[in-house]
Amino acid sequence: MPQRPNILFLMADQMQERVLAPGHPCLTPNLDRLAARGMRFPRAYTPNAICSPARASLMTGLLPHNHGVLTVTHTVDDDQCNLRTDRPHWAQRLHASGYRTGYFGKWHVERSSELERFGWQVNGESGRELWKDKARELKGEKPPAASYCLRYDLDRPAGYHGSIFYGVTDQPPERRGMGVSTAAALDFLDGSLGKDAPWCCFVSVTEPHDPYICGEEAFAKYDVQKLDLAPNVHDDLAGRPNIYKKAARVWAHLTDRQRREAMACYYASITEIDAQFGRLLDKLETSGQAENTIVVMTSDHGDLLGAHGLYCKNFTGAEEVYTIPMLLAGPGVARGKSSSARVGLHELGPTLLELAHDKPLPEAPDRRSFAPVLRDPARHERDFEQGYAEYFGGRMILTQRVVWDGKWKLVFNGFDFDELYDLEADPYELRNLAEDPAHRETLKRMFKLMWRKVRDTGDRTLLQSQYPILRVASFGPDVLKD
Repeated sequence: MPQRPNILFLMADQMQERVLAPGHPCLTPNLDRLAARGMRFPRAYTPNAICSPARASLMTGLLPHNHGVLTVTHTVDDDQCNLRTDRPHWAQRLHASGYRTGYFGKWHVERSSELERFGWQVNGESGRELWKDKARELKGEKPPAASYCLRYDLDRPAGYHGSIFYGVTDQPPERRGMGVSTAAALDFLDGSLGKDAPWCCFVSVTEPHDPYICGEEAFAKYDVQKLDLAPNVHDDLAGRPNIYKKAARVWAHLTDRQRREAMACYYASITEIDAQFGRLLDKLETSGQAENTIVVMTSDHGDLLGAHGLYCKNFTGAEEVYTIPMLLAGPGVARGKSSSARVGLHELGPTLLELAHDKPLPEAPDRRSFAPVLRDPARHERDFEQGYAEYFGGRMILTQRVVWDGKWKLVFNGFDFDELYDLEADPYELRNLAEDPAHRETLKRMFKLMWRKVRDTGDRTLLQSQYPILRVASFGPDVLKD
């Protein structure tokens, strides 16, 4: 068997892909150097717009309707949205074949937080004893309360309690969650580097998830007034679902200055993440293990960050939410490439197992390995033109499916009219073409792709929506018979 590579998996929470684009104002020198020695996938996507379903898809390689976690686990009753534990996780494959595995930071896949059941020997999940011990070491038993030199709280609409939206704290990143998780992972690497057994270290930080909190030093790197607002910030949402317009009222009163401050805090948080991940990359390089380690950097989903007048995620199929950062470097990965392949977060597991020469997950129409693209992007990236995501709501139940095919994107909204976008001509999704007669055949073709995925992956609830009042799609499943 070929030499087994180590795996370092770096994960952010709610990070936009666009921040890694060349020339973007967000400062990410360490991730830039990672991309320079590996591959960036600017069209990578998440199979779900919120944390738990996306993370469960990452671990199992399955779409949410097949692994059972349809919304964030802490918002529902104990008998709802439970992970189907008979589905193997890729970390279990690695553990069984001799890898030393450790997980540090946010889990949010299922409720038990017993990560050992899912292949992670060292459980450094946020809130567990190992993580608590590291937090005490770095922060002290009674860390001082954070203060803010800049802070903005949301208190609208009436009847909702006030909550911090963005802020600049005096607490450095080393004493906050991202620093604690990184320090615990560094300890794991100290005990793993140079040993005979290969290892897999997963580091999952909670930032830059809202509220957008950053430290003073990182915030000072940004000139707030010089940050450009995106072209879709003041979108009037004409021709889009009414729930988007309803949600946008939460932020309608923000001034452009406040929008820029929120953006600067978000970017500064990512700059802090970059520095923490840089500590891990430096450790690899000084140990001499960089060339035998697959490094992955990604996020569970993105953030609207003002796009269409919205922030956070949930009520939209926008690219800012569904397109995620994805960088890979190491053995089996071409160097210095940017690939147009549309690959999914849930396809990372089978890809890593192939790169690690390990036993694959069971075959499933939900996913496929994109290792061939990593080896030879020019030859294989055209085989990855399509993508598929599904959304079941977060706290508020609704049905949404997102389909990509080349430049075209369909958003099926079970709760309102559908959306169709030409992402080449309209990258900021300002013009919905779904009701345009000139694009009716394109709309029908995209619905065929959607219904085929629904059928092939066993999404029976949606496939069996033939009941008369449920016939709300622009084209129903029988288009597959055409």
